Amino acid sequence: MARYLVVAHRTAKSRELAEKLQEIQAQDPEARFVLLVPAVPPPGWVYEEREVEAQAQREAQAAKAALEAQGIPVEEAKPGDISPLLALEEELQAHPGTYQAIVLATLPPGLSRWLRLDVHTQAERFGLPVIHVVARP
Repeated sequence: MARYLVVAHRTAKSRELAEKLQEIQAQDPEARFVLLVPAVPPPGWVYEEREVEAQAQREAQAAKAALEAQGIPVEEAKPGDISPLLALEEELQAHPGTYQAIVLATLPPGLSRWLRLDVHTQAERFGLPVIHVVARP
């Protein structure tokens, strides 16, 4: 059974991500997914870290329910660090050898902060294939 680490935030409930996960599942019917939703702080300099994490947890659970409603087996949905790369690193270090690939969903160029930060390329340093999905806003 292959496990895929799905990293998404605003795109976690997107049609494009769901279609990619369904495509993976069609190729590997036993594929399972873990959804990691990095936290996003509100605009401004001051915020309550626990509230930002709680919001990411709520978003992760809502996305899990939306994906499962489409028949996509999401084993777990969890919040991650504000930095998507640090969130990835922490998850991969906590569960070494668990994942076959990383599925990274971003907004399109020009809208995606993650693309400006080059997260999709930098994620390759973890030694797993990175499947990049671009979702509409």
